[in-house]
Amino acid sequence: MKEEIIFAGFGGQGIMFMGKAIAYAAMNEGKHVTWIPSYGAEVRGGTAYSMVIISSEAIASPLIKEPTICVAMNGPSFRKYETKVKTNGLLIMNKSIIDSPAKRKDIEILNIPITALAAEAGDHRIGNMVALGALLGKRKIISQESLINGLKDIVSSTYHNLLPVNEKAIRKGFEYGSR
Repeated sequence: MKEEIIFAGFGGQGIMFMGKAIAYAAMNEGKHVTWIPSYGAEVRGGTAYSMVIISSEAIASPLIKEPTICVAMNGPSFRKYETKVKTNGLLIMNKSIIDSPAKRKDIEILNIPITALAAEAGDHRIGNMVALGALLGKRKIISQESLINGLKDIVSSTYHNLLPVNEKAIRKGFEYGSR
């Protein structure tokens, strides 16, 4: 098993956190992992992406040219990465923000109202957790429980009061992605 994932969106959408969270959870499951965060010049509001590779074997290079999975949280990211996803790969789109339809027919598309589901879970700002849940619903890379439990390790104890709403968002996304 080897998945090459790109999370992409605007700074402030939790793009780095998505990559870090899934990477730590996969590492806790004993998988080989690489994580490379990248910010645009503006940081908040600018473009951001993170690349994560999760594998059952050693990883030769942390760079991703053609992701097997892409989570596009906004229109510019969707336009940039739709063409780069490998054939038979997965593209997760934030339907709450992206109003263009996907053109590819050789990849799986999950067009999910990420921001709306995050609001239903309790906070519109946790769309990143909805997206991660949906990803795990579509591709069983790691367990949902590993992701939820791993958040305790990477979230400052000051914010542990937010863990229940994050868990709710992950579970809501997972349910949507499992359909």
